[in-house]
Amino acid sequence: MHSHIYEQTGYLLSGKIIFTIEGEIHEVNAGDSWSIKANVEHGAEVLEPTFLIEVFTRIREDYL
Repeated sequence: MHSHIYEQTGYLLSGKIIFTIEGEIHEVNAGDSWSIKANVEHGAEVLEPTFLIEVFTRIREDYL
């Protein structure tokens, strides 16, 4: 579990992930998307090989 100053939005192209967001569990399958507001505690468990796209707002300098 962690949090950060970035809003995190994603789309799962393939695979399966379990997100825990503010204590709530969400199963994410191919075709699903998510948005996690800044400073919200969250974590992910990848259940099978995945391919996803994520966008962070504001720019994550540590990812450049």
